[in-house]
Amino acid sequence: MRGLDGQRAIVTGGGSGIGREVCQRLAAEGVSVAILDRNIDAAESVEQELRQSGGRRPTAWQVDISDRAQVDAAAAGIVADGPVQILINNAGWDEAKPFLETSPALWQQLIAINYVGPMNMMQALLPQMVDAGGGRVVNVASDAGRVGSSGEAVYAGCKAGVIAMGKSVARELARSGVSINAVCPGPTDTPLLADFAGEGEYGDRLRAGLTRAIPMRRLGEAADVAGVITFLASDDAKFITGQTISVSGGLTMHG
Repeated sequence: MRGLDGQRAIVTGGGSGIGREVCQRLAAEGVSVAILDRNIDAAESVEQELRQSGGRRPTAWQVDISDRAQVDAAAAGIVADGPVQILINNAGWDEAKPFLETSPALWQQLIAINYVGPMNMMQALLPQMVDAGGGRVVNVASDAGRVGSSGEAVYAGCKAGVIAMGKSVARELARSGVSINAVCPGPTDTPLLADFAGEGEYGDRLRAGLTRAIPMRRLGEAADVAGVITFLASDDAKFITGQTISVSGGLTMHG
């Protein structure tokens, strides 16, 4: 894709699932990728994969995006080696539970990771993008934030907030050459879905039910989402900002 070769990117939650696939796709396009994850072993594993495949100076960073001090320290360390043109806010977490069974403590944890985390990353990285005259931010939200999802009320609210927050900042920074877009995966075969569905008969029934509901009759794969994210990070999408793209196999085409 145009304009990616030689760029530098940060991918949060880059140690597994969609984030790992995004790191691989960007590296294949000639991007130097900083892999951020709370699980440093996972991040370092992806770093090694990228090095073995010829990736340009990938680096692994242990960062909890809900901790502003950690975010600022990592951002400063990464930018010290050169400006960052691309930020992929992919990290997220959920615990499936009916809303009436949730607690304020769980709300705060979900909000900190899924909403405050992307804001921390954006506020830490956007100033240097503005100074440089441009950049690309892709926020990985969720179709739960567009149409709701049973058992994910707080998570869905956070993802809806990420979509609206991204649109608002996209308006503010449009003249600065910074684009901000959101990608909303539907049910995707990732570790997050595995945690949500659980193991055993219930998990199998849930996956089967989701598959039947999707017009394309399969769960999404990390590569399906990574392709759209990579496109939005490229110059092929330079006139796109403030947009929300669903990657759901047609599940939410009505939304």
